Amino acid sequence: MNTMIRKSMLSVAGLAFAGGVFAGPIAAQAASPAVDAKPVAVAVQSAAPKPQGDQSRISLNDEQTANVKAIIAATKKAGLPERAAVISIATSLQESKLENLGHLGDMNDHDSLGLFQQRPSSGWGTPEQITDPEYSTTAFLKGLKQVDGWQDMALTDAAQTVQVSAYPDAYAQWEQQATDLVTQHWNS
Repeated sequence: MNTMIRKSMLSVAGLAFAGGVFAGPIAAQAASPAVDAKPVAVAVQSAAPKPQGDQSRISLNDEQTANVKAIIAATKKAGLPERAAVISIATSLQESKLENLGHLGDMNDHDSLGLFQQRPSSGWGTPEQITDPEYSTTAFLKGLKQVDGWQDMALTDAAQTVQVSAYPDAYAQWEQQATDLVTQHWNS
């Protein structure tokens, strides 16, 4: 009986908290007095979220650097901001170390291919398409654009929502290197 009463009390407390969270800002706005103020210009510099957890870094060869540039070019072509390129590059660092992987035989994860380890059997495209850096990046970005709020999400959450990986937190370790690569190559 005590357990049932305690659970009921916790449920009521939870509802009261949720109601306060959702109604709080609205009620606070309605209760604040009107202020006759003139608008002012405020410069807001949007900062990328701080990378989560321990960071990894690898040295890149010419092929990997070319793939970074291809991801950035596809991101620009799609009209997306640098943050989309950071998420894309970090995802590719995790999935393939920025190598455009073909069929790996027994070492292959199902039928995963390319920079993002996308699968033809999951509808990402044909093997030829998936191993084309522009196509595979565009496919990844198409998925990213369908994620509500991806611009403000933690990188690992945005990447995982698109990729649906067995290791959802693994993307975070590449955020700093991906950010550095985008900073280095975005305007080159």
